[in-house]
Amino acid sequence: MGLYADHILPRGIAFAMGSEHCRELRPTCVGEARGRVLELGFGAGHNVAHYTDAVTELIALEPSSVARKLAHARVSAAGFPVTFAGLDGASVPLDDASVDTVVSTWTLCTIPDRGGALSEVVRVLKPGGRFLFLEHGLSADPKLARWQRRLNRIQMCFAGGCRLDVDIGAVVEESALRVERIEEFHMRGGPKVATYMYRGAATRDGG
Repeated sequence: MGLYADHILPRGIAFAMGSEHCRELRPTCVGEARGRVLELGFGAGHNVAHYTDAVTELIALEPSSVARKLAHARVSAAGFPVTFAGLDGASVPLDDASVDTVVSTWTLCTIPDRGGALSEVVRVLKPGGRFLFLEHGLSADPKLARWQRRLNRIQMCFAGGCRLDVDIGAVVEESALRVERIEEFHMRGGPKVATYMYRGAATRDGG
């Protein structure tokens, strides 16, 4: 992968994801998590401090060894056990119907097979379990969306495959999950092409 992808990029992402604007949004998503939680794209562990006492265990998927090291202090301070398991959101090494909540924050933009990843989310969720997401993606403003598409190749090159133009709402709605809600808004701070946000929740039906 090389020096940039393996060492520089994870540190840059950790710095950006630690911003005040990201920090103020995290609890509005992960604060709803309950029980045994799977987090896709754990990164440097910025979500850990925003989980509530309703979380009993956290299973973290994160491909970067550097990000895992950067998460060490946050993991050590967690009020629940945190276990690293697996590297890829498209292939989750957990049993069927084994988690209560799946969380994804600023992650679906980098997964090439988003449909496959959400199929895995459905598989590992218990009936009635919830998928909570907070993601940036394709703007509803046609002019801004055009700029997102123009800049997408540059973004992918320098941000580890992250896309600016993913219609997160459509991705979730096309999955086997039942959508509870999806909100779209601009995050405070940062360039508009990268701060159009989707926040929502979806449920695995069955029982």
